[in-house]
Amino acid sequence: MEIYSGVARLAGKLWASRHRAASPSKTAVAIVHPSSNFLGHYLLAPLAEAGVDAIGLNTRYIANDSALIMENCVLDIGAAIAYLRDDGYDHVVLLGNSGGGGLVAMYQSQAESPTITATPAGDPPDLTAAMLPPVDGLIASMAHPGRAIVSTEWLDPAIGDESDPSQRDPALDMFDPANGPPYSAEFVARYRAGQLARSRRIRDWVRSTLDTLGPGGDLPFTVHSTVADPRFLDLSLDASDRRTGTPWGSGLAASLSPASLGHATSLRSWLSQWSVDESNCDGPWHLARTSVPVLVMYGTADQVSFPSHAAALFEAVPHGRGTLIELPGAEHYPTSDPAHIPLIVNHIVTWLEEQGLR
Repeated sequence: MEIYSGVARLAGKLWASRHRAASPSKTAVAIVHPSSNFLGHYLLAPLAEAGVDAIGLNTRYIANDSALIMENCVLDIGAAIAYLRDDGYDHVVLLGNSGGGGLVAMYQSQAESPTITATPAGDPPDLTAAMLPPVDGLIASMAHPGRAIVSTEWLDPAIGDESDPSQRDPALDMFDPANGPPYSAEFVARYRAGQLARSRRIRDWVRSTLDTLGPGGDLPFTVHSTVADPRFLDLSLDASDRRTGTPWGSGLAASLSPASLGHATSLRSWLSQWSVDESNCDGPWHLARTSVPVLVMYGTADQVSFPSHAAALFEAVPHGRGTLIELPGAEHYPTSDPAHIPLIVNHIVTWLEEQGLR
């Protein structure tokens, strides 16, 4: 019952879109994210035109992550990979875009050597008992290390009262001009500590409430001001040629906007998806447990996934088959400058050929 749509529950299906190459392809690249709708992803048609079948894959949580469980996303990917294998593909590659980067690392880690026996709340699934076919390669494109990691980096520590976002601590307010930008190293250190402290206060409240509710209990709740990373306004932090601002606009209004990251969640989902201490989806940790070739691509104008994110993913690759590619001037969604898309596709196809996956 963690998905809203009764039609989806009754259908028991995951929805994807496949773009076929003109000549039969024995390689499939499946592009995935925990909740974004990738049926019309910008790389699908260009990859097919370049001779590689491309699949825009959705999890059961398409367009609604309010009750998302990361472990169920792994099951959903496993079902899709099994389908593609049965359909005759010799090579299947997972491409994690944005929040999909940590997810595809988690999938392959658990397919190769499963360790996760329950969600952080103690619920099924047990991934050690699941049938998760490994893939032949991983791509992280404009990706960050995981939703729990990036959401903690974005969490606003000035919020002291979770029920009243208007009450703000001026000493931890990145939107107060008295603090910057530019932000001092001392302010950034206090700010990061405040973010972690707030995340842990939410975690403690979630755990306490679950204990009160008892087995099977869950509740929805709201997390306010979730787009407040100092890197959005101070370009000297994790320097790149990105523009000032957030993906949803600039300033506090963007951080409070209902359309921005992770405001609506549930107790069990928060532990699985957003808690930096509890979530199982730590991209670098999982990548370090994989054996397949890995391609990491990042855009220097990306306002979401920063150069340090790409470095963390690349440096976690435990063997010599990791590739890091910088895309000068590319934004998080390079559709604003379509000239970047054929460059990305060319990098992917070249890498597939170099790794013997095409």
